[in-house]
Amino acid sequence: MSEIVNTEQAQAWNGPEGAHWASHQDRWNAVNEGFDAPLLDAAGITGSHRTLDVGCGAGQTTRLAALRSPRGSAHGLDLSGPMLAEARSRAALEGLAHVTFEQGDAQTHPFEPGSFDAAISRYGVMFFADPEAAFGNIGRALRPGGRLAFVCPAEPSLNGWVTAMAALRGILPLGDFAAPGLPGMFSLSSPGRVRAVLTAAGFADVAVDPVEAYGTWGKDADDAAEFLLDTGPGRHFLGQVDAAARDRARRTLTDHLRGHGAADGTIRLLSTSWLVTAVRPAGVS
Repeated sequence: MSEIVNTEQAQAWNGPEGAHWASHQDRWNAVNEGFDAPLLDAAGITGSHRTLDVGCGAGQTTRLAALRSPRGSAHGLDLSGPMLAEARSRAALEGLAHVTFEQGDAQTHPFEPGSFDAAISRYGVMFFADPEAAFGNIGRALRPGGRLAFVCPAEPSLNGWVTAMAALRGILPLGDFAAPGLPGMFSLSSPGRVRAVLTAAGFADVAVDPVEAYGTWGKDADDAAEFLLDTGPGRHFLGQVDAAARDRARRTLTDHLRGHGAADGTIRLLSTSWLVTAVRPAGVS
């Protein structure tokens, strides 16, 4: 494993948060998989591409990239040991011999220069300790003309899970839990910041386009509420209040989510993200 400089995130994703995501991977894929096809289409992956998946988690997008490049390869990098164990297991079950996974920090990982044709990420690039350094390192891993494509959340108010959690303000100490611009989920929610970071990292032809997808959060409102409150933020907020407030929060969130039921009873929330693409130009070191 390469040197880890993003130590705070490494601790989180190798602790309870990483264990939660690894054990609930199918549920998180149901939430986020609506972005998979737009992401992979934007990356332009073809039959012999070598693809790097940054912040690959349990590897769904890595495996999908491999399926698009049967004569190429797909390599997933992530900080989380528990999620990478799940990724390797699933790739083996699917018989994908041209998929590999590695634990490491994208900011410092010693990629072989020019070794990838494309780099992708589904919600894996918002937590960098130094975004310019991380994207610069990813850029050097791409061949000249290589393509970067990633999905990151747009403004918090455009994401249904944020609106759902905001219904608990006054019951739980939410503070500015989804404040844009801070390191974390919404650190790249400003298109101007995205363009500035990628330009400083040496990328060209940066495009930031909106993309929407509905995700399934639970089989019904009670199930979705339990899932949301079992996420890292949910556990954090519940841990700061007494049992009566926890019960009230569950009831309030369940009532809010009932308004988002699909015809089959499942709870579907709209997520709005940025689909970002850029190119590593020739002659950039």
